[in-house]
Amino acid sequence: MKTEKPLARRQFLKTLATGTAAAGAAMAAAPAVMAAEAPAATESQSKGYRESEHVRRYYAVARGQ
Repeated sequence: MKTEKPLARRQFLKTLATGTAAAGAAMAAAPAVMAAEAPAATESQSKGYRESEHVRRYYAVARGQ
């Protein structure tokens, strides 16, 4: 069985810095990709709160009626 030499402190810090930079770059690119893939909002989609029948029933039960 071959024993692997543990990473030296400097090598560990270099690897950590490289990984952090790569993760930062991936996170910076993610919003641009998500924005390109997101479907455009249509007028038929609700833009706010809308009280429907099931919401009215929930409020009635919560009030104890």
